[in-house]
Order: sequence, then C-alpha cells, then structure tokens
Amino acid sequence: MTASQDHLVQQIADQLVAQAASLSVAESCTGGGVAQALTAVAGSSAWFGYGFVTYANSAKIALLGVDEATLTQFGAVSEQVAVQMAEGARARASSTWALATTGIAGPSGGSAEKPVGTVWFAWAGPRGTHSRRCVFAGDRASIREQAVVVALTELTKLIKFTV
Repeated sequence: MTASQDHLVQQIADQLVAQAASLSVAESCTGGGVAQALTAVAGSSAWFGYGFVTYANSAKIALLGVDEATLTQFGAVSEQVAVQMAEGARARASSTWALATTGIAGPSGGSAEKPVGTVWFAWAGPRGTHSRRCVFAGDRASIREQAVVVALTELTKLIKFTV
C-alpha cells in the first residue's frame, strides 16, 4: 500500500469508528484492490465486513443483485451498473456505506465510447448514492491503482459530510 492510500484508509477508519458506521465494497476492475487497501490497516474488522469481487457479470447478478437487463442495455462498465453494485453491496452486507468500481483496466477491451482506462464508481450511503466516471491513462496496474485512490478519496469526502 502506498503512503497516500495508507493516509486515506486511516481517515476512513477514523471517520467510520467515530460514527459507529460500517463499510462494504463491490469491485470489478480493481479486483479486490480496494478491499486489500482497507484491510491493510490493523483493526479494520471493526468497520469493514464484506468485499465482493464480482468480475463476471454472472457474479454481479448473483452476489449483488445487479439487474441482467441493466447489464444488457448499458454494459458492465456503466453508471447504472456501478450504482446497482454499490447499492447491492450495501444491502447484502447491511453496511452504512458501500462503494463500487467497474471499468476497463486494459490493455484491451476498450472502445471509442468506453476507452481503456474508463472506470465508473458509485458510493452508497445514508444520504443516497453518488457516482462518478473517470478515464485514467497508463498501463493496467496504473489504472487499477488510480481507481483505488479515487474510490478511497471520494469515500473520505462523502463520509466527512454525513456527520
């Protein structure tokens, strides 16, 4: 874990503990990278309980309740799917917060509409669900790393404003 990730996770941990809140994650393109960053901090079991790695569409449907019609209409890398992933993780884990990542880390799989580096994020919490799209540059490892940092950074901001 990088120093910036460590700092973000410590902020998240402090905020969740102070609010007696919990967190779950639903990941596709990051392949468990967000969960790994979160659980690298000692004591994370006090606020982190579930990490869903749903790389396949069938896993998104079976484990998170993503609607098959949504996947068909919009594709796995879409705002609609990211939102359903986050809301599904939050519901299934009974967590206060959930975040989701779905994207194209490359090196192949991109298109003109969804180039390699496209990642959709969603954060579900007490005040609703927020989403964001980013297009990152770099190789597969770099795209995944950037996605983890954005997921954690935005979560920190959202938790802070929920108090």
